Amino acid sequence: MRWKIINDFPNLNKYIIIAAPHTSWQDFPIAIMAKFIKGAKINYIGKASLFKWPFGFIFRWLGGAPVDRSKSTNKVQAIVEIFNEKDHFILGLSPEGTRQKVYKWKTGFYYIAKGANLPIVMATLDFKHKQIKISEPYYLTDNMESDFNHFYRYFASVIGKRPELT
Repeated sequence: MRWKIINDFPNLNKYIIIAAPHTSWQDFPIAIMAKFIKGAKINYIGKASLFKWPFGFIFRWLGGAPVDRSKSTNKVQAIVEIFNEKDHFILGLSPEGTRQKVYKWKTGFYYIAKGANLPIVMATLDFKHKQIKISEPYYLTDNMESDFNHFYRYFASVIGKRPELT
């Protein structure tokens, strides 16, 4: 597919990867290929319906864990507890939370990182340059606005599969 992966995933036991922009269903298989090429044990969460018969075992094999979106549970705290219970857990997710055009990211990943005292690693899904660029770990400050501005700047020039949604 002629994609390049720039940099390696950090050699840390726990962190959150935010991958953006998320504009197409093609983002997922590209991210999974990068995970396998780099030999990284990265997990992700997905809607519970994906994990049912007949394909549920495939999503679990790929590192997935189901989340029931219909229940109004504290998903952030539940994921913080997963990090606290495990010696090794890396969670990859899309900060946009959807493949649609968004002007403001969801904040769950930020609160998970704060609650579990984790760094955030950024990974681009750059279709224009056919590359995934992996950042160094970013350790959050006590200034959420400043942290988000750092994230937005990192992804500012990245073009997704559907540029109009980037």
